[in-house]
This record gives sequence, C-alpha cells and structure tokens, in this order.
Amino acid sequence: MLANTTRTLTEAQREQWAVDGYLQIEGALSSAEVDFFSRLLDDTVRTAPGYEPAPGALPRGHYAWKLPDQNKDAFMDRRDLLPYHQAFIDLIDRPAIFDLILDLMGPYIQFSMSQAIVRASTDLFPGYIHTDGGQAQKAIRVSETSRPLAVKVMYLLTDVTADNSGNFTVFPGSHLRPFPERAERVPHPGMPGAVPLLGKAGDAYVFPHALWHGPSPNHSGKARKTLLYNYCQMFMRAYDFSGPYAAILDRCTPRQRRLLGDLGHDFRPGDFFYAPEDQEAVMTGA
Repeated sequence: MLANTTRTLTEAQREQWAVDGYLQIEGALSSAEVDFFSRLLDDTVRTAPGYEPAPGALPRGHYAWKLPDQNKDAFMDRRDLLPYHQAFIDLIDRPAIFDLILDLMGPYIQFSMSQAIVRASTDLFPGYIHTDGGQAQKAIRVSETSRPLAVKVMYLLTDVTADNSGNFTVFPGSHLRPFPERAERVPHPGMPGAVPLLGKAGDAYVFPHALWHGPSPNHSGKARKTLLYNYCQMFMRAYDFSGPYAAILDRCTPRQRRLLGDLGHDFRPGDFFYAPEDQEAVMTGA
C-alpha cells in the first residue's frame, strides 16, 4: 500500500493501478468543456504553426515548428499547448484529476508536457504500441508499491465506443514486467493481451510511462481527438521546456507556477532534487 498524504483513490482504483497499470475516470470533462476544447483545437491550435512531428527531417519523438494539415479531421500532433489559451493552463491542476496525480505521485512533482492528438479515420495507419519517455525510460519499471516516475492523463474529446476507432490500447500489467520487443515480434495493437479501451468524450485515462500502450487503427469514419498532460518527479527533465516556463508564469496560480518550474528563486545546485520547504503546501493548496 502506498503511503500518501493525499487520499483520493478508492481501494479498487488503487488495486487496479497496481495490478493493471491504468485508470479510467468517467466524466472528467463536462460536455461543454469537451465542445470548448474540441473547437479550440480546430479553430485556434490547428490554424497556427507550432511544434509538430517532422518525419524524415527529425527522429520520432522530436518536434519541428510547422503548420499541420488544415483539414480539421486530418492527423495533428501538437506539443506545448499552454501558450494557446488560458484553459490549457488551468487544465494543469484541474482538481478532480490533479488530486489523483498527487495521491499517486506525491507532492514532489512537476508538469512536463501538453499535447493534442487528432487521429484521422484512415486505412493507412495500423496503430502502434510503445512506452513513453524515450529509450532509457523504456527499460525502467518500478514496483507496485513505488511512486511512479511519470504519469500521463489522456482526455477523450470524442466518443470511442467501438473497436478500431483509434482506441487507447493497453497491455495491462506491462508496467511491471519486461515486454518482448524484437524485430520478429514488433508490438502492435492486435497482439494477444492487448486491450482496446472504450470511452465517452470527457472520460480520462491515467497511466504511467512504463505501461505499454498506443492507438489502435481508426476505421470509424470520424477523427479521434485527445488531450494529453504529463507529470513527472521533480528530479526529471520536463519534455516541453528546459527551465521555468517564463513566457506564461504571469498567467499562472502559485501552484501552476511551481509545477512549471518556478521555485521562487534563481537556479542553484540542488534545486529540483531538494524541494522548497513549502512544496507540499503549495501542491495540496494547504
């Protein structure tokens, strides 16, 4: 059993997290919020250049500044959402979800990454399975009684109520054991043990970096839209920014500023390993 200062998960959720490695939170966003964020992706994020994948120019996992396909149902993978709208900033520590993050990870954490993905309906994309965090983290797993290193929240902005709809697909328990990844057996969503999850727009999935997961093919006839927010322990590097996120700190609450790397002073050796004395109070809102 994890020793927590914030108790938010039910015992059933705590057991599922330890055994299966993920949670599904129904109704994390209201229908009005789903519509708002969906329009924001269509009318603001997609219409402006930003950090997008650049296959052939940059390796997988690296992003270039570019304008995506302007078809609202076409593929889009946008990083670094926070500057586009205050609502993206406020989603960082949305109470109903952030309370779960604190329960799972403890208070010595930072925000690491924001991302919007639109998965087009197409016969050309077979889906894929992966872990998060790059080559090194792929081989790092913690026990069921340990704090996770990094946790991601995926918010559904479209209904996913049938298979082959771009489902978030997981291999339950794979966060605790070596997972075969060989040239003759590349992980894919159709492998034995894969579980394609169903959900309604507004639902959220919570999972650690070490869980093998990925999108199934999308043959549904409609695009699947999601938002993803990542949190990691303070001693780790953030994904989207290299230091305190100075460009938006004046739009943030004290807790959001702390999550974005503002420790209240200029950098000195030991920062992010030994947190400020008020870290727990700032994170919990005490």
